[in-house]
Amino acid sequence: MNNAERNFIFTNGTQLHVGTIYCIGRNYSAHALEMGAEVPEKPLVFIKPPAAYMYGQNAIIQRPEYSKEMHHEAELVVVIGEDVPHDAGDEIGNYICGYGIGLDLTLRDVQSIAKQKGEPWSISKSFKGSAPISTIVPVSDFSTMYPQLTFSLSVNGIVKQVGNTDLMERSIPSLLKYISSVFSLRKGDCIFTGTPQGVGPLLSGDNIQARLDSYITMNCSVL
Repeated sequence: MNNAERNFIFTNGTQLHVGTIYCIGRNYSAHALEMGAEVPEKPLVFIKPPAAYMYGQNAIIQRPEYSKEMHHEAELVVVIGEDVPHDAGDEIGNYICGYGIGLDLTLRDVQSIAKQKGEPWSISKSFKGSAPISTIVPVSDFSTMYPQLTFSLSVNGIVKQVGNTDLMERSIPSLLKYISSVFSLRKGDCIFTGTPQGVGPLLSGDNIQARLDSYITMNCSVL
């Protein structure tokens, strides 16, 4: 697929144009601990633009020249299929159209310097191609709109990260309600729901395998 199209690809062959990518920080307490941070009182949200999207299957990931340290952060991704009305309430899950797994690629050296200076760190998180996302499994393939899911990431055959929705500090419906109340959620938006512990560097030549239970396996590599 031409990434310039920026479409989610579903396992049933349908496509959906990519909108805003909302990302949740520190939604797994063990990851917050490994980063020397606390779980925030309210959801910590940052945004990646559509240009950050990359169809992840067989993707070639390239680290920007202005960084020397790119890290993997594997996350469950929730895709929104219709505009969410402001009064969706407990019915907000009805607007989910699918689930996938994604990589929140992070330029850790650039981010660390920005944090030290108290400056925004968008260029460390939201650069072009910083959000590889797998093929999306339609929500109809699950027995519930909020399935319990396990996901994992391996680098060169070694498991680095394992996460489960039960370990999230904030559930999927609570995240959707919060984001919708502050920003809005539109058709084609997606949510990166947070990364578990085990984040680490990616090097040239690395082969990555990300799994979403038995539903999806995404293979990609680093240039």
